[in-house]
Amino acid sequence: MHPSPKRLISRLGLPLLGLGGLAWAATAVLGVPNPVTLAALAVVEPSAAGAWFASRPVAASRTPRILTLAPRPILDRVPWKDTLVPLGAMLAATHTNALLVTQDGVLVHEWYRPGFDAETSFPSWSVAKSVVSLLVGRAIADGRLKETDHVSDLLPDLRTAPVFGRITVGDLLDMTSGLAVPENYDPWHPLVGTAGMYLTRDLRAFVREHAVLSSSPGSTGQYRSIDTQVLGLILAEVHGRPLSDLLSERIWRPMGAQGDASWNLDRPGGTEKAFCCLNAVARDFARLGLMVADHGAVGSASVVPRRWIERIETPARREVDGWPYSAQWWHVPEGDEDISAIGVYGQYVYVNRDTGTVIVKLSDHGAEQDEADTLAVMLAISRDLRRR
Repeated sequence: MHPSPKRLISRLGLPLLGLGGLAWAATAVLGVPNPVTLAALAVVEPSAAGAWFASRPVAASRTPRILTLAPRPILDRVPWKDTLVPLGAMLAATHTNALLVTQDGVLVHEWYRPGFDAETSFPSWSVAKSVVSLLVGRAIADGRLKETDHVSDLLPDLRTAPVFGRITVGDLLDMTSGLAVPENYDPWHPLVGTAGMYLTRDLRAFVREHAVLSSSPGSTGQYRSIDTQVLGLILAEVHGRPLSDLLSERIWRPMGAQGDASWNLDRPGGTEKAFCCLNAVARDFARLGLMVADHGAVGSASVVPRRWIERIETPARREVDGWPYSAQWWHVPEGDEDISAIGVYGQYVYVNRDTGTVIVKLSDHGAEQDEADTLAVMLAISRDLRRR
């Protein structure tokens, strides 16, 4: 479901580093980060990867939303792989760095692994896709976009590629574009697919060069990070502003974020990696989930139109890789009416309005490992809190 470049960066970066001076020339020709950066990305934990890329700030609110902290017990034994285990054991097994639980808008549980705290900036990875969706909802409500708009009508530099005349904004939102940029990775072709998009220093060129379809637009749900990247390019184009500035103005400050976030770029001064790489403190990810749980509002102020939250909460016609999906948000199989933003290596912003619960889990776990089992734990915690 989500990009996993680390292993492939290892295969690419370390051999290049060993070639000495030729490595610098090679990475320049390939249009990827220098060998030192590639080598670092091969060995650092995913939670530290963002520091190795250029970024643009996302300004916080001058009047942050107050999160009332009122600790109370949460489920201490959770279902895990067909058995019950202590919650702490599950958190350790999934290499969790932070776990925040809110109930009816109150922060009832906040835990950090040693070395992390409330001031740590955590990467979102593909949770950023769900944030891009909220920006799209704002743009549609403002009349700047329609789901029926074709990509080529919105991005003039892509008009030379006929496939973008067939793909709509709605196709991109629901991951039915058909663009043939795979999420799976071939170790012998580390610059292919989303791994290549993660490393490229020119995202616009990457999109232009990958204008190939594997299926007819609208026909098949396939998780494709390039879909979100194109949405990010569209948002910047129709507003005439960088994605980070849009996020600050339209969501981050209005929802009452306490800390400045950052969004990684393809190069200094360049383009946001819209499909990943938004970095923020855990409490602000919780504020984001609370805003979605409150139908897009913070208090009496609407941040994201309620109609767009309803769009997110209504499963799209096509499942994505076997899971219900809608507008860049996942629907939990066999759950309540719960939804989640999910990022590679175990990042979650889980929203369960039925139980009044929002859970944030930020981790350094496997690429797509244990996602269904982790969501089952969140569902169990949510239902238990409602019963207490």
